This record gives sequence, C-alpha cells and structure tokens, in this order.
Amino acid sequence: QVQVAESGGGLVQAGGSLRLTCAASGRTFSTYSMGWFRQAPGKEREFVAAINWSGGSTYYADSVKGRFTISRNGAANTVYLQMNSLKPEDAAVYYCAASSSRWSAGNAATRAPYYNLWGQGTQVTVSS
Repeated sequence: QVQVAESGGGLVQAGGSLRLTCAASGRTFSTYSMGWFRQAPGKEREFVAAINWSGGSTYYADSVKGRFTISRNGAANTVYLQMNSLKPEDAAVYYCAASSSRWSAGNAATRAPYYNLWGQGTQVTVSS
C-alpha cells in the first residue's frame, strides 16, 4: 500500500518560485502514476499536473503549462512540482495523489477519480 504526504508549500511573492514535494511510502511506488491537484477557497479541486510510472509521460493543465514542471525520483520515492512565475491565482491547497490504474493516452490521469490515494495537502499563498 502506498501513502503520500506533501511538503514545500508557503508564502511567495508573485513571480517567485516554490518546489512542492510528495513523499511516498510503499514498495510499489514505482508502479504508480502520480498527480498534483489544487483547490482554492470556494472553488472545486482542479487538476494541475500528472506523471506516469516511469516519468516518461506527463500532462499539464493549460493554466500552468510552461511554468510548472512535474518530475519524479523513483529511488527516493518522491514526486516534485516545480512552480515558477507564480501568480496570485495559483494560490491554493495543493494535493498529491497516487494511482495504481493503468496510464493511458486518454488523459484519465487529469481527472480526480483516476487516483485512489490522496495526501493531506500543502498551502501555497502568492502575494501580489
């Protein structure tokens, strides 16, 4: 069984950068696809980025393309979300999620039901 926990959130000025880390436990982590979602106050949880088990395939929300990068380190059982050029609208609680489902070309990984494990979230605040 895999468990995940996020860290790295905080307060940053607009235009700044943060790197979120998702630490996963469990021997089967290397077989899981991973994703990042976020939820701002009063809004629904939305997809941010996803990466397949090997790191060779990724998806990004249009709103973060070119600014955010998802990556994973299998040896360290971690997934990262590097966030650059942050905007006030990026402020939210960011959640890491893990999926044991098969990765497909049909972008199922951009939708929350694809994931069966979720972290508690880490707050990202962006000041203007």
